[in-house]
Amino acid sequence: TMSTKGDKILDISLPKIGEKALFTQELESALEHGRVDFLVHSLKDLPTTLPDGMALGAVMEREDPRDAVVMSKKMLGKTLKTLPEGSIIGTSSLRRSAQLARNLPHLKVQSIRGNLNTRLKKLDDEEGPFAAIILAAAGLKRMGWEDRISQFLEPEDNLYAVGQGALGIECREDDRKILSLLEPLYDVESTLRCVCERSFLKTLGGGCSAPVAVSSSLKDKLLTITGAVWSLDGQTTVTDTKEKKLYLPDDDGEPP
Repeated sequence: TMSTKGDKILDISLPKIGEKALFTQELESALEHGRVDFLVHSLKDLPTTLPDGMALGAVMEREDPRDAVVMSKKMLGKTLKTLPEGSIIGTSSLRRSAQLARNLPHLKVQSIRGNLNTRLKKLDDEEGPFAAIILAAAGLKRMGWEDRISQFLEPEDNLYAVGQGALGIECREDDRKILSLLEPLYDVESTLRCVCERSFLKTLGGGCSAPVAVSSSLKDKLLTITGAVWSLDGQTTVTDTKEKKLYLPDDDGEPP
């Protein structure tokens, strides 16, 4: 494993220290110079425009893309709606902050940084300020901490980050051997949904510092995406939903 600048700067909120490339530049330099063969990213942290010569070799089957609430021990049994007025919610995401401000104005938001272990320790500190923290459900599930989840935030009310829950594998675009090696890891539905979401974000020019969120689905070859952008205080939002019928091969390989 390798640590990036974004992993090391933990005392400043993400929007103040840079865009998504903060977590990828050093890794991509290693890939470019042949020190590694491919990179496995949390897709939501991968910029929508890759450096010249790089490609998204595969998107693996997506885990749960929803956000999840982890309550402090003193607030177990409550939901975000039932928390007392002024309760402090920990998140480093402007997207989550904006939606909280809009949907649950009785709560306060405070930035929290670090890996999952660090954030959970801060939450569990009896002297700490946090009533709850909001994290990606996928990360908690992958680490085996699903039992810490007090509440899932459904996309009908709380849209998630572009690519959230998916792992993307970046490689050199001319490395046919690696591209062939990655082919079995490619998941069609996850790829279609995530590429659609990333196209939306790329069109807006958003990144970690923008309160942009999505929800997508693929059912009966109908790809649906809802996208939204908020003001930082959550009071102004622009939301739209688009649908597109896809022409995909049937199970027997024949077109519909």
